[in-house]
Amino acid sequence: MLSPKWHALFCFCSCLALAQPLTWQDLSPVAHIKPSEQLNKIKALMFAAVFGQTNIPRGSGPYSVGCTDLMSQYENKSTFLRLYYPSKDADHPDTIWIPNKEYFFGLSKLLGTTYWLMSQILSMVFGSVTIPASWNSPVRTDEKYPLIIFSHGLGGFRTVYSAIGMDLASHGFIVAAVEHRDGSAAATYYFNDQAAAEQGNKSWLYFKTREQGEEEKSLRNAQVRQRAKECSQALDVILSGKPVKNVLDLEFDVQPVKGSIDRNKIAVMGHSFGGATVIQALNDDRRFRCGIALDPWMLPLDDDVYSNFSQPLFFINSEHFQFPENIIKMKKYYLPGKERKMITIRGSVHLNFADFTFTTNKISRYMLTLKGDIDSIVVIGLTNKASLAFLQKHLGLQKDFDKWDYLVEGEDDHLIPGTNIDTTP
Repeated sequence: MLSPKWHALFCFCSCLALAQPLTWQDLSPVAHIKPSEQLNKIKALMFAAVFGQTNIPRGSGPYSVGCTDLMSQYENKSTFLRLYYPSKDADHPDTIWIPNKEYFFGLSKLLGTTYWLMSQILSMVFGSVTIPASWNSPVRTDEKYPLIIFSHGLGGFRTVYSAIGMDLASHGFIVAAVEHRDGSAAATYYFNDQAAAEQGNKSWLYFKTREQGEEEKSLRNAQVRQRAKECSQALDVILSGKPVKNVLDLEFDVQPVKGSIDRNKIAVMGHSFGGATVIQALNDDRRFRCGIALDPWMLPLDDDVYSNFSQPLFFINSEHFQFPENIIKMKKYYLPGKERKMITIRGSVHLNFADFTFTTNKISRYMLTLKGDIDSIVVIGLTNKASLAFLQKHLGLQKDFDKWDYLVEGEDDHLIPGTNIDTTP
């Protein structure tokens, strides 16, 4: 039997392995880890503890980046966002990456065991991690910015794609990362009423597991439809001409952010389950002029969606996640007269798109499958530069992002045009 210290280490490592909640598999990570792999994950944690963490990278563009949260209403049907935006230079603190210990509990709960212990360890190790974005700094209001609605993966939440959000904001975008209320987030919260908000009494919702006998396709299809509606609802809130009261009662005026958006330049972007959400949102809401799906999980989508919308769509895949059935479904979207692009990043894994790949050191990232055979900074750089080139073309931006057009075609040593997956019958 493991000593308490080793048990704690094992639980923590197992929980980090759970970064796979962002993948297509609805499996218990612990139940499918071989003893040798368990030991490797324990070793990985030891490396992380000894050598420390690395940092989530700041944006590479010319704009300073600000960050705030917005919850539009009381009750659980409200819109909940993390906003990244070009900001004025101001003396504001960096932003806390994961701001509540309940998110760590939600990540732990996904394992189905030892919730309290794992959440305490996760909170202790990661609770003080910050991102290089100025919390509640005022928005820079001297120009109009295109808007991107971002959808997180299965088991994620609004804060864990900050490397992408900050980088796009540093290049002159406003990015609204939705926290979904469909049961696919590791955790999320709301306030029942104004009194609860004033007292800080949060009502928490945790990841919804499949019930025995429940068909996954049916559950995920219902969720992806709700997720797309939440993306559209977020757009309604942001574009509304009416003042929005932020029930989080932060010392931040949202109105200048809303007033700085170019309403004709709106895109949707997401990872994994969020990639499927991108496609459903394009189908449901024509205000989204184009979409970028990062390593999308195609199972949740109805088979007829591929023929129902015409907006441009860009697939950016990892090399080690995709499989034939998924790619075959993506290729159905390649129809005459419709703009479709696909690239694959060599050596990358599914979680290279999420912040988890940056929050431990290189050795532990590799052992925990949070990175592949390619540097995580390179993956995010390729992803964002290719995305910027695609967005410039299809949002009609007057920028210099077209210098990265070759990446959209997969013309780089780190890229594969199309896919590495053989779909031959």
